[in-house]
Amino acid sequence: MAIAAAAVVVPLGLLFFASGLVVNLIQAIFFVLVRPLSKNIYRRINRVVAELLWLELVWLIDWWAGVKIKVFTDHETFRSMGTEHALVICNHKSDIDWLVGWVSAQRAGCLGSSLAVMKKSSKFLPVIGWSMWFSEYLFLERNWAKDESTLKSGLQRLKDFPLPFWLALFVEGTRFTQAKLLAAQEYAITTGLHVPRNVLIPRTKGFVSSVSHMRSFVPAIYDVTVAIPKSSPPPTMLRLFKGQPSVVHVHIKRHFMKELPETDEAVAQWCRDIFVAKDALLDKHSAEDTFSDRELQETGRPVKSLLVVISWACLLILGFLKFLHWSSLLSSWKGLAISASGLTVVTILMHILILFSQSERSTPAKVAPAKPRNWGEQVDTVGDKQH
Repeated sequence: MAIAAAAVVVPLGLLFFASGLVVNLIQAIFFVLVRPLSKNIYRRINRVVAELLWLELVWLIDWWAGVKIKVFTDHETFRSMGTEHALVICNHKSDIDWLVGWVSAQRAGCLGSSLAVMKKSSKFLPVIGWSMWFSEYLFLERNWAKDESTLKSGLQRLKDFPLPFWLALFVEGTRFTQAKLLAAQEYAITTGLHVPRNVLIPRTKGFVSSVSHMRSFVPAIYDVTVAIPKSSPPPTMLRLFKGQPSVVHVHIKRHFMKELPETDEAVAQWCRDIFVAKDALLDKHSAEDTFSDRELQETGRPVKSLLVVISWACLLILGFLKFLHWSSLLSSWKGLAISASGLTVVTILMHILILFSQSERSTPAKVAPAKPRNWGEQVDTVGDKQH
């Protein structure tokens, strides 16, 4: 991490990790004291508490970097967002698709109850992973033999979720890169599948299982397509921390769950067909530099995230000054060493967070070329395994 970047990243990291540890502590207290008595009350409280952390990342996009997220959808879908349970499937185009999803959820009023299927190692990420665990994210190992029962039990626990939630599932199973696209194209040619140009071939087992277990209580699937206009540089976590703007186009199409076919194979084919259509949609976007088949919806830039960050900053600065006055931390070599160690830890954690988000460091699910049917057997997760 360059010195100039570190000068920006470290203060933001201090704010995020310090406030995040406070959020984690509050979540842990309510998990121990409230959840055994009432799971619904715990979930309602946790929604508010988790938002106190997630809104800092929304602020990073909205107010610090000034990333413009333009949502293209019809009025009926736009009005429904945030008022119903939904399974969200999306192409994994950029390093910050998950943040784009959080911003969209915040606009819809369900940020605190947004969930995702993640790789198991994600829950060990300090602050952000711990908060996801308290918020009932689904963590899998990307091994279907182990994950099938875990996914089933996790989805069944959502049946009595008291608030509208979104569950994000990136069915490509990994983030998009040109190297992965070439591998997908080669595989498609050898197996007679549609040869993709802008997406990867979906792994369908996780999607089929999700539909099977959510039909009875989730009314809608949001088919989300993310694209970056030609005039905008792709957004990355490092660009966000540096305050560098980008533009992201988000296309949302709503499907009724009840309209999906009944058999597992038919549902899998439905998913593959969706990605064929998504591929064509991205071709059209590339030619027109917009999503012309849907209306641009006005989402604004809510001040809630700005107020939360200002409040956290004031609270933590005041607390830190009082602590310095009480401890005289900076008046001795030992205190200076402790402070330097703390800054080093924050720098390392921020570096890990940035690396974790980078698509070129993600690896696709293992595919056995001799057994084409296994292409769909890896469960779909939001995160990717790092080297």
